[in-house]
Amino acid sequence: MQMMTWDVLLEMEPEEDDDEDGDIVLGNLEQTIVPTFGNLESQHNFRTPETRKRQAYESNLICDGLKLEATRSVVDDKLVFVKVHAPWEVLCTYAEIMHIKLPLKPNDLKTRSSAFGNFNWFTKFFQVDENIIKPEQEFFTAPFEKNRMNDFYIQDRDTFFNPATRSRIVYFILSRVSYEVKDNVKKFGINRLVNSGIYKAAFPLHDCHFSWPSQDVSCPNERYLLYREWAHPRSFYKKQPLDLIRKYYGEKIGIYFAWLGYYTKMLLLAAVVGVACFLYGYINQDNCTWSKEVCDPRIGGEIIMCPQCDKGCPFWRLNITCESSKKLCIFDSFGTLVFAVFMGIWVTLFLEFWKRRQAELEYEWDTVELQQEEQPRPEYEARCTHVVINEITQEEERIPFTAFGKCIRMTVCASAVLFWVLLIIASVIGIIVYRLSVFIVFYAKLPKASNTTDPIQKYLTPQTATTITASIISFIIIVILNMMYEKVAIMITNFELPRTQTDYENSLTMKMFLFQFVNYYSSCFYIAFFKGKFVGYPGDPVYWLGKYRNEECDPGGCLFELTTQLTIIMGGKSIWNNILEVVFPWVMNICRLYFTASSTEKKTPRWEQDYHLQLMGKLGLFYEYLEMIIQFGFVTLFVASFPLAPLLALVNNILEIRVDAWKMTTQYRRMVPEKAQDIGAWQPIMQGIAILAVVTNAMIIAFTSDMIPRLVYYWSFSVPPYGNHTDYTMKGYINNTLSIFNTSDFTERSRENLDSDLGDHTTCRYRDFRYPPGHPQQYKHNIYYWHVIAAKLAFIIVMEHLIYSVKFFISYAIPDVSKSTKSKIKREKYLTQKLLHENHLKDMTKSFGVIAERMGEVIDNNLRPKVE
Repeated sequence: MQMMTWDVLLEMEPEEDDDEDGDIVLGNLEQTIVPTFGNLESQHNFRTPETRKRQAYESNLICDGLKLEATRSVVDDKLVFVKVHAPWEVLCTYAEIMHIKLPLKPNDLKTRSSAFGNFNWFTKFFQVDENIIKPEQEFFTAPFEKNRMNDFYIQDRDTFFNPATRSRIVYFILSRVSYEVKDNVKKFGINRLVNSGIYKAAFPLHDCHFSWPSQDVSCPNERYLLYREWAHPRSFYKKQPLDLIRKYYGEKIGIYFAWLGYYTKMLLLAAVVGVACFLYGYINQDNCTWSKEVCDPRIGGEIIMCPQCDKGCPFWRLNITCESSKKLCIFDSFGTLVFAVFMGIWVTLFLEFWKRRQAELEYEWDTVELQQEEQPRPEYEARCTHVVINEITQEEERIPFTAFGKCIRMTVCASAVLFWVLLIIASVIGIIVYRLSVFIVFYAKLPKASNTTDPIQKYLTPQTATTITASIISFIIIVILNMMYEKVAIMITNFELPRTQTDYENSLTMKMFLFQFVNYYSSCFYIAFFKGKFVGYPGDPVYWLGKYRNEECDPGGCLFELTTQLTIIMGGKSIWNNILEVVFPWVMNICRLYFTASSTEKKTPRWEQDYHLQLMGKLGLFYEYLEMIIQFGFVTLFVASFPLAPLLALVNNILEIRVDAWKMTTQYRRMVPEKAQDIGAWQPIMQGIAILAVVTNAMIIAFTSDMIPRLVYYWSFSVPPYGNHTDYTMKGYINNTLSIFNTSDFTERSRENLDSDLGDHTTCRYRDFRYPPGHPQQYKHNIYYWHVIAAKLAFIIVMEHLIYSVKFFISYAIPDVSKSTKSKIKREKYLTQKLLHENHLKDMTKSFGVIAERMGEVIDNNLRPKVE
């Protein structure tokens, strides 16, 4: 067997036989090391097709200037590693081809002093120790050109290209070297060779071991530094060493951790305000008048409620919902309204300030003009067989398919995504049917008596039991559908064949997020905006599929049920993801280490140790983003029902940063460094969520909570339709919001299952605003209902316009690029023009002067009279 890795280190552990920087290791399915890589004719005639492809590929790598060295595994004699090294000339050549920006001159602009300068003694506690991880020197940079090498800041050839840049150059070569020509079509790229089994793996090597410091002070073990100051649990309170992360793993991983750290820092403010609003509701729950009326045996104990289903559901007293009404007072309070408005402003501040931070990173990490220099994916280039004329250059170019073929592919992809979205909706309908059917069972078993001292009846009502079990089942279905759709989404995107890696990830992002959005949020949308809204009344209930009677909310509304749903899904998702991210790779690596140690007593070299680590894959970072964006949706879309959501997200993210750092540093192979200008399609997705969150939170307060009906009742005293109270009070609110129903008006379908339970009950109550029996318009919505609807709509309009106005003002007032960053960009452009272009003009002027001087000498010699 064979495999390939590449090592971009300047120095390895001294006790190992280390190679030069830029090394790579390839693995081979042959049992012997290939003796020569250059002359294929010298090989045996019985070579297999896999051997010929591998030898041709390695021969072409040597032709491109790379150096290869094969070594046998100390554990498995059949496993061979081929180390690949990129010399200085190769690095320079491909740095120019890839338009890589490299140091031109040290940054001479003064760094703006911190706004917390007076609190350095405090902020220093959270900083990384500069004696351990030295701050990176800032440079002005420019695209590298070999013929102007003297203009660049080259003090040491070994450090001019950082480890991430070296790995990126080597991977660029490996991805584009051909190994076979078949039917005039070139087949190339290390990814194809690995996928076909010709090589076992291809990956860059880690620095030494994460738990051993470097013995050479001039060449530190960056993996050890990252583990000690970033990934270790004791460093959870410290800032992340973003420059070192970028230097070691590349810009793409660096900007992910920069975004995650900034999001976590902003969550701290939201969590503090959320906890304050929660404590406000908790402290004032004893002053909740309407909850006291529900729990009062003389009020709630005397109110007989109508059955909530046709079979097995008896009449019940309102005070059995006492405990849930107390909990509801915590979340359905004035603090919830304040917090919903605050979160609408908070999300705008977060997005705008992140844009500024992202612009700073774009400049500091030389990704400002990344879009112009990004190369097509090897998979795209391999399929370019159609020749067309470029409209701009009027030259021939190759594309993978025609416009009609692209339209067909897009149609197939859209149809597949729509099918899976409909499948999720079908699963949600299945959960609804489960809720409707199991509610009857719980009602038959749980509330057997009216004894409120029974702990089961007191805390576990039929509504609560139905909500908890349905939420758990919903979470399990979400996880299963996610696992299935991930593979389908990747297949669809591969079929679509995007041109660049950025296009590929953006396309996959939109497909996955659309699916995840429906998958995770559909049950919450159902509880918030549909459950209990279309139930009719006891004499004319609404049925699902003509069989199942629609669910009703508790007398206080569905807000507490929505809170329960969010808690279970957010908590379950966090626990499940941590199990997958921590336990699974750790157990797999322990097993591999055990089998490796038992098979040999020799010291395992660095490349072989890395080979036995877990493979993260190209989409590993994609799933990390997806996990956080889904959490961002929970924090913003439904925060009006759960003020503690930002606190849960904050705690999860503090752990998430260190868990991700730990697994990348210790449990996974080193990923191929990639450039990234920003967080990609996730930015517009967050902006869309922020806009939608204003609407959802306004509608939750208006339609899911009971806040607006209470305000209408409070402010409309002494008005007959609203009650008989003569002052601003909430007394009598519960009685006012429950309509009366005459049991003789039950339908035949309901009566045949209720005859034995009717007893002396001639009337019962239900949650709605309808005229009582005997009224000329009995069981129709009364005027109070329409006034409440008007108040809800007015509240939504006012709240939306208020928050959107503030959001627009904040977006306008905060520029996307700070003044200091603009100055640095202008300074860099000036230096680039001065050092590169003006120096080039000076050289040309000097050359022309020399030529003119020589031509003058020639002319003088020709005109001088000859002496006989």
